[in-house]
Amino acid sequence: MKKHSVWVLTDDRAGNVNQLLGVAEALGWPYVCKPVRYTSWVKLPNLLRGASLVGVTKETAKDITAPFPDLVLGAGRRMYPVLRFIKKCSPKTKIVQLMNPGSAGFAAADLIVLPSHDAYKGHAKNVVRVLGTAHRVTPERLKKEKKKWSKFFAPYAEPFVSVIVGGTTKKQPFTADMAKDLAYKLLQMKAGAFLITTSRRTPKVVVDTLKEVLPKKKTYLYQYGDKAENPYFGLLACAQQIVVTGDSMSMCSEACGVGVPVFIFAPKSVMSAKHLRFHQQLYTNGYATELGSGQVVFGHVLNPAAEIAEHIKTLW
Repeated sequence: MKKHSVWVLTDDRAGNVNQLLGVAEALGWPYVCKPVRYTSWVKLPNLLRGASLVGVTKETAKDITAPFPDLVLGAGRRMYPVLRFIKKCSPKTKIVQLMNPGSAGFAAADLIVLPSHDAYKGHAKNVVRVLGTAHRVTPERLKKEKKKWSKFFAPYAEPFVSVIVGGTTKKQPFTADMAKDLAYKLLQMKAGAFLITTSRRTPKVVVDTLKEVLPKKKTYLYQYGDKAENPYFGLLACAQQIVVTGDSMSMCSEACGVGVPVFIFAPKSVMSAKHLRFHQQLYTNGYATELGSGQVVFGHVLNPAAEIAEHIKTLW
């Protein structure tokens, strides 16, 4: 198949960018990242912004000009008017939207990719549903990261249980009691060492609790903001088992892309209905189990980016 030219429209939301790059890399076509920066007008409803560059800076507008590529990828509600603007200028260009853009101009996209846990009830022909969020965890990257980090973690005994810790959500904070619950459940696992990384949303009290409860000699903990390089992908690559907090759908999807047993820690009082639907889909489809359930699944690898890439290729 011909390798089509691609623009990836990137904004200030790292999660969106990560998904887009995962899809672009899975396509294997040459792509260019086009940074999009917003003005306060981006807060207008998409119904008013229409197919336009209203809501983006002058510098961004100067960069979104012909010649246009064969394919443009965008993500999130704020980006969709820009995709529609490009389609208006260049009807031959295929526009692909990740996540629900809202009802305004819904039919203009060549493809809209929605996660299966999304509450969308429609049956539009340009919509495909996928489990999880697109990510950049691939066998090639895991091999590279394992080679890079294996020596660093060599002082610790295997098997490694890598622990990916998120934090406070809009619904409820991640408390010290929850951290204790997580730590005590970790202690029930057969681990030579716990390799832990935290996120920008992880409260200090959670970090302190994990340090207090878990045995120091068999625990490595990277605290978000440390000057050292974040070993996140190293933890994924070196893990024999992964524990991930359920507050981040992206982290859960990435963990399930590794190919080792994955356990999700998700206190129901913290999780939204959408998060709980997502976790249950992972459990039902054999990608993960609930931490402390006594169950283990292994062998299913979640790769939404590759699935999305295959859908995109059918547009030609």
